[in-house]
Amino acid sequence: MPAVKTSAVLAAPDYWQTACTQLMKQDRILRKLIPKYPQAEFLTTRGDPFQTLARAIVGQQISVKAAQSVWDRLLETNRAQHKHFNAKNILQLEPSLLRAAGLSTRKVEYMRDLANHFENGGLGHAQWDQLDDETVIKELVAIRGIGRWTAEMFLIFYLMRPNVLPLDDIGLIRGISLAYFSGEPVTRSEAKEVAANWEPWKTVATWYMWRSIDPIPVEY
Repeated sequence: MPAVKTSAVLAAPDYWQTACTQLMKQDRILRKLIPKYPQAEFLTTRGDPFQTLARAIVGQQISVKAAQSVWDRLLETNRAQHKHFNAKNILQLEPSLLRAAGLSTRKVEYMRDLANHFENGGLGHAQWDQLDDETVIKELVAIRGIGRWTAEMFLIFYLMRPNVLPLDDIGLIRGISLAYFSGEPVTRSEAKEVAANWEPWKTVATWYMWRSIDPIPVEY
């Protein structure tokens, strides 16, 4: 399994260049798409499992732009009261402040439940590197408010696993639609068929599908 970085730096995972080379050999669309984007725009990690999951909860079912706006306000709200964004400090914030930052009532509940799992339930000490992808997903979806998509964002943006295909991601499906189906609607089975050609680098191919519709990378 690839090593997890400890800080969000602009450096690609160790497998990135190998993956790009192989994907360009295996897939005619990616052969043209991958070279379009600067090398600086690689996948990066915050190096913090709580922040990664919290950011993914913020991003559930809203646009990337809206999610970033809410996240920025949430960071400002926390910074006004605490130095660090962590589970303990989120639990100390009044729910009304989280709502004022732009979180829905349900997402406030999810955020606080996640913080409780990290502060009191042992998640902060979980040995994620020792678990395979599906086991990580199984562990995370047991937490209220975390579904498969959120768990897959954790696999991609925190653990940097190389072969994750988030089929519930709107951006991925839209990217596949535009790149492979001339903008026509795409079913999950059609997306999986396209992605079969990306093995074992589905994360990297997904990244470039995202870049094809939004050149500015998102961080979770």
